Amino acid sequence: MSEISKIYDPSLVENKWYAHWLEHKFFHSEPNPDKKPYTIVIPPPNVTGVLHMGHMLNNTIQDVLIRRKRMQGFEACWVPGTDHASIATEAKVVAMLKEKGINKKDLSREDFLKYAWEWKEKYGGIILEQLKKLGASCDWDRTRFTMEDSLSEAVIDVFIDLYNKGLIYRGARMVNWDPQGLTAVSDEEVIYKEVNSKLYYIKYIFSTAEKAPQPPKGVLLTPELNATAPPPSGVGGLIIATTRPETIMADVAICVNPNDERYKNFIGKKVLIPIINKEIPIIADDYVDAEFGTGCLKITPAHDINDYTIGLKHKLEVIDILNPNGTLNEKAQIYVGEDRFVVRKKIAKELEEKGYLIEAKDMVNKVGTSERTGAVIEPRISTQWFCSMKEMAKPALENVLNGNIKLHPNKFINTYKHWMENVQDWCISRQLWWGQQIPAWYDEKGNYVVAKTKEEAIEKLRIENGELKMEDIKQDEDVLDTWFSSWLWPISVFSSAPQPPKGEQSLPLNQTEKMLQQHPLRGLGGWDSEDLAYYYPTQDLVTAPEILFFWVARMIMAGYEFKGELPFSNVYLTGIVRDKQGRKMSKSLGNSPDPIELIEKYSADGVRVGMLYASPAGNDLLFDEKYCEQGRNFANKLWNAFRLIKGWEIAPLPLGEGLGVGSDWFQNKFNQKLAEIEDYYDKYRISDALKSVYSLVWDDFCAWYLEMIKPEFGKPIDKTTYEQTIIYFEKILKIVHPFMPFITEEIWHEIAERTEKDCIIVSQYPQIEPFNKEFIDYGDKVLEIISNIRNFRSSKGMSPKEALKLVAKPIQTDILIDYISKFDAIIKKLGNISEIEIAKEALPNSNFIVGSLEFYIPLAGKVDVEKEKAEAQKEIDYLLGFLKSVDAKLSNEKFVANAKPEVLANEQKKKADAEAKLASLQKILAGLK
Repeated sequence: MSEISKIYDPSLVENKWYAHWLEHKFFHSEPNPDKKPYTIVIPPPNVTGVLHMGHMLNNTIQDVLIRRKRMQGFEACWVPGTDHASIATEAKVVAMLKEKGINKKDLSREDFLKYAWEWKEKYGGIILEQLKKLGASCDWDRTRFTMEDSLSEAVIDVFIDLYNKGLIYRGARMVNWDPQGLTAVSDEEVIYKEVNSKLYYIKYIFSTAEKAPQPPKGVLLTPELNATAPPPSGVGGLIIATTRPETIMADVAICVNPNDERYKNFIGKKVLIPIINKEIPIIADDYVDAEFGTGCLKITPAHDINDYTIGLKHKLEVIDILNPNGTLNEKAQIYVGEDRFVVRKKIAKELEEKGYLIEAKDMVNKVGTSERTGAVIEPRISTQWFCSMKEMAKPALENVLNGNIKLHPNKFINTYKHWMENVQDWCISRQLWWGQQIPAWYDEKGNYVVAKTKEEAIEKLRIENGELKMEDIKQDEDVLDTWFSSWLWPISVFSSAPQPPKGEQSLPLNQTEKMLQQHPLRGLGGWDSEDLAYYYPTQDLVTAPEILFFWVARMIMAGYEFKGELPFSNVYLTGIVRDKQGRKMSKSLGNSPDPIELIEKYSADGVRVGMLYASPAGNDLLFDEKYCEQGRNFANKLWNAFRLIKGWEIAPLPLGEGLGVGSDWFQNKFNQKLAEIEDYYDKYRISDALKSVYSLVWDDFCAWYLEMIKPEFGKPIDKTTYEQTIIYFEKILKIVHPFMPFITEEIWHEIAERTEKDCIIVSQYPQIEPFNKEFIDYGDKVLEIISNIRNFRSSKGMSPKEALKLVAKPIQTDILIDYISKFDAIIKKLGNISEIEIAKEALPNSNFIVGSLEFYIPLAGKVDVEKEKAEAQKEIDYLLGFLKSVDAKLSNEKFVANAKPEVLANEQKKKADAEAKLASLQKILAGLK
């Protein structure tokens, strides 16, 4: 055994043991019919990502769960991997190319993808390597990537299957358009932010081709919104309020409520769009809220989802004046080629100069932004591919509501229910090159078919459209939404495409049917792989609430659609990591520490404990480095306990006096705490489980048990007590290991001779054994007695080395008397008590009470009695004065009549507390002789 270092140095330990675990493949899992599987799939971080605090929290929780199950004898499998993140990765690659002077537009798709794969191979594994620093015990041999061949094949096959079922369709719809990413994004990828904006009141004058209409008799318009106020041309007009004056060139109508008396005479008339003087009609629709704004709504179907709906109803023209990148096109007639936000400022100024702008009011409104690029989303009509969700959502909702799939904490069920009951069709196409290319093929006339290969596509097109050549057809340029691959993650990571069983006969099949029959996903007609059959469904998923619909709900849908069963049983939803001020951590605020720097400063174990100590499930974590410091201190506490135990000399002595009862107390206490810890695990209260482990180690083991058994300085410990202590310590190391893997493995190998494979990571987790609750409860009361003795001694300024006598008197029958007898030697040792007397007569004084026993510590000859009397009298005098003032209040009828009940109760409590303290002091004073 090597010499034990005085200070625990994690830098010498962490890399050593992680390499050891990898070398011996302790993380690796294979199907084992003799073991029950326990499976977690990692929420695949973006391939563009680097480790942040949210990853630290999420992956620490996963590692705690997987390490515990591995020790409990499960075939534990934690599958790592990364997501190809279409929008984010393509943006990174485009930026890289720009630095090299290369424009994406100048590249073919094939050339661009070569650069993208090069970028992925160079930078794509950074976050997974960082997770190793945290101690993540993933099965790295199973690392997957959502764009690797087999996973991409599953995505394509699922698209084909859903298309054949009529659940995927192509159509022109208004979508959320990201002008920076140049792609459509789903509703769930739009983040709404409050921004300072302006509400512009703009007058549209009546067309001079007809007589200006007048409001009905008796209807008065407010001065600032007077429809007949003098406009630039000298005729009346209508005033609309908009936040987007840059889109007025795309207006096709002004809409009012048909029941709005102010505007009834105007319906069917026409107005002119300011500046461009284009004539548009005034129409009526119940959609317009007469009480909102001016009661007049400009209809711009190409640039607003609600206007688009009204436009369809009234068969209005759709004029799209924006290019995909957010600049104005030729249809705008003015400001062509300029950015939409630049135009907003310029056109507002022009409208004001020409007399059309009545007012511009400051306001705060919510604006949709792209989750990936941060660009302001533009509603845009576009031909896209959509996936119908309503039918798939039904079993996904039902099985969460009936408890087959549990959300922890369950407060998220209502949010989930709302989303699923209001689910919209999913826009699954993206105008990118990085991703799974949509398996749709078009001929020169625009006819299309869905097929897995070009050869199959041309056969299908020939059937419908006659002879075609290969060069006459082309594949859809778009790729599928990244989530369309990650919703298959719990299935696809375990899937393969085996050939049909030997000897099985089948009729000739066309190419698509053959591929679908060999598909890795059951429900598409294929056979399960051995891995999929063994590991699926998985057990636990740990993820963030913000992707509950993005990812979790869709995985549940996919599970029931393609496997006919749930993908996981439990979803643990973490909170958001915030700073001490409650702000979400972000680079822009500069309030997000570098996780790797934290690990270097506080150790991986320290950071893991620090993150979990303040992170109850589903509630946000207010991160403070002091928690990591607390975690590091906890590691040091373990190390010092180990050094203390290993530093004792062992001798073949009889069991020390009182040590047997101390050992019995800790054994019972350990099993009680273990039951509590396991209950917290079962309820997914991981932070509470850690706190119980912390208390068991710091308080029960180190502060009490080790003090009970510690031999006097320079003396040996008996062999029986030492060996039992090692057994307890090893059990403690095992329950600490999931939280602090590195230091526990180090101590495990230092505390006893072990083989290379005899590691704590694969040791057997402790089993809960029966415990005597009465023994524990009264043992705890004995410890309370010892604490009171120590506090009393400290309050009198007495040396811990000065022995005292303890006198106990039962107030009423209490079996604590029996436990004082059992723990007699421990009380004397830890309280430095020379004698314990059980009094039959009333005590001259009461220094403290525990249970139904009064305790008195005689001080004759040990303290300055006159000084003690003076201090007691001084406090008595203060309390008498205080009681006089309280009595004065309570005897004041006016105060009692007018005081709030809680104020009155507080005064009465003050009186009762003071009287109790006064009685105690008077008794102490009487006992001082």
